[in-house]
Amino acid sequence: FDVMGLRPVLGRLLNAGDDGPNAAGAAVLTYRFWTTALKSDPTVIGKTIRLGTRSATIVGVLEPSVPYPSETELIANVVCSPHHLSATMVTGREHRMTELFGRLAPGADLESARAEIQAVHKSIVTSHPETYKPSADFRINAVRLRDQITSRARTVLLVLLAASGLIFVIACSNVANLILARSVRRESELAVRAALGAGTGALRRTLLAESLLLCVTGAVLGVLIARPMVDVLAHYAARFSVRALDMTLDSSLLWVGVALAIAAALLLAFVPRLPSADSTPTRLPRWGPRNAAHGFGLSNGGVRITGSTTRRLQAFAVIQIAASFVLLAGAAMLLKTLLTLQATSPGFNTSVLAVNVPVPSFGRTPEQVRGIYREIQRRLAEVPGVERVAVGGSVPWRDAGNFGPGFVFSVEGRTQRPGEEDSRGKFRSVSPGFFAALGIPILAGRDFTDADRSGAERVVIIGQTLAERIFPGQDPINRHLMWTDSVMRFIGISTEPRRIVGVVADVSDEQIEPTAAMLVYHPVEQEIGGGRLFVHARTDPYALVPTITRIVRDMSTDTPVERASTLEDVRAEVLAPNRLNTIVFGGFAAVALAISVVGVAGVLAFSVSGRTREFGIRLAVGSQPRHLLTGVLTEGMVMAAFGIVAGVTGGYALAKIVASFVQDVQLPGLLPVIGSAAVLLVAAIVASVLPAARAARVDVMQALRSE
Repeated sequence: FDVMGLRPVLGRLLNAGDDGPNAAGAAVLTYRFWTTALKSDPTVIGKTIRLGTRSATIVGVLEPSVPYPSETELIANVVCSPHHLSATMVTGREHRMTELFGRLAPGADLESARAEIQAVHKSIVTSHPETYKPSADFRINAVRLRDQITSRARTVLLVLLAASGLIFVIACSNVANLILARSVRRESELAVRAALGAGTGALRRTLLAESLLLCVTGAVLGVLIARPMVDVLAHYAARFSVRALDMTLDSSLLWVGVALAIAAALLLAFVPRLPSADSTPTRLPRWGPRNAAHGFGLSNGGVRITGSTTRRLQAFAVIQIAASFVLLAGAAMLLKTLLTLQATSPGFNTSVLAVNVPVPSFGRTPEQVRGIYREIQRRLAEVPGVERVAVGGSVPWRDAGNFGPGFVFSVEGRTQRPGEEDSRGKFRSVSPGFFAALGIPILAGRDFTDADRSGAERVVIIGQTLAERIFPGQDPINRHLMWTDSVMRFIGISTEPRRIVGVVADVSDEQIEPTAAMLVYHPVEQEIGGGRLFVHARTDPYALVPTITRIVRDMSTDTPVERASTLEDVRAEVLAPNRLNTIVFGGFAAVALAISVVGVAGVLAFSVSGRTREFGIRLAVGSQPRHLLTGVLTEGMVMAAFGIVAGVTGGYALAKIVASFVQDVQLPGLLPVIGSAAVLLVAAIVASVLPAARAARVDVMQALRSE
């Protein structure tokens, strides 16, 4: 705890006095476990808990911290784990289940520390070649804990930061159009000021003051809206990290907002083109076709829009559409990924209820523990509404990936070719009826039976992928498989040969994405396992939880019944971060789309208002209103098309830049791109409807008199 810089919120943490095989058992509770399971009970300090065959005294509660390497409820000193004090662990060199935590010395950097550690590791490997064989691929590395913990979150946050930047660009472009349009309507006023001696600097300062007022007001409103939104986001993200509750709008973020508001105001102040005293005519004429070349002038009717002004208005609208396209494509990609993951078949029935029921082994023989599980299954199978019951060692997606890349095994009669990598498989412990309960088809051979218990012939069932890779074109039934990984003796798995009695269809129980895992299933009564109950019900599975709890407690009063959830809900829990990212990014895209629609509509409305006389003349010489309607709609579609092209180009370039700093950056596929383009085109049509309708309804006589 000293190395990690952590402090207690109650009691004390483990110290040097708690180290060694002769120390008394001591345990520290994590903040999450203390506040949820124990309701922040301040009297827990000094109470005794039992950890397997050992007891420990609760000495403190840890401050809120990141759960590393996985969800943790208590931290005990090593004396509480006989396994870690065993001769196998103390003297064995092959196990790979140790992580060291250290702090860099003053002036040292990560690269130098990594070089020192790898030099020591190389010396150890060289000194013990019989243990550290090259094929075993023993290695050591040093990484920053911050990078280890935040690698995925860092990627997400950087992407969201880029999305925020795009929203800022869209908002500035929209406001720039408003200011540009307003400056056109104020040309007469600006021309008069210039004629009376106001210099460009004075006029620019006036615009800067107006822009500052506009941007600061927007920033204040943004802060007021952001505060409750941050609270909502923090409470949702707290499901993944207790640190999320610490998210606030601190002073540094407020200063960033102020800086952005000032920067935006400075940029917006230079958007309009200003008149000068030299370019202003001595006599301020009434605007008309004859003096169109005079530059700035006054008009007592209508609005004069020059070609450069129109191009700038359209350019800002195109920028908004381009940025919106990038956000929409990103949101569409996340949504498509989420929907694909939700619809992916894992190879088993996700309506099955999974319940943690770890029967304590203290004071019981292994046979007694197995007998309790058998009796629980028998009683549950008699409950109305229960279709099938099984026991396993791990719940899919929740804890199936605890053993890393798998363990080395060999097959009887199969010779490993030179240079061929060792075959690795992942084992699962299951009871008879497990495959039927989860709807996993048996492709060859048989299921486990009650005869496959401790003392009987060791048997296994393998997955389809393992069968095809190890036994291509052969029948694997009755072949023998042996675990040869030296790590097996550290976790209590026998290396005796096991007869293959069945082949089952592949399942994806570690990741939501379909993966071809090399799976080996053991009978739960022949190896370590159990602790997870699987119930296939004909009725609402959650309605069975009280009955399950009662039956388990009748058999073993000290057995907890916890984390009852269907496998579908387990998948939803695993996908919760993906869902959060999709919602947040989708919110950015929705805001961007709304601003862009307003921007396009504003540009077209302003264009129509400035072309009233033109429309009147065209109608007077025989043009149909539908032609004017089509023209304005086409103008909106053209802006959208240019924006989409710019968005595709800019988005690709942005993705390449981000990929140089962040890993796992993906480009959206064709479907999200087409979908985003279609949404923007429809949005452009919607934005163009009102201005186009206004153009089609122009009154000819009024238009001709307007100037």
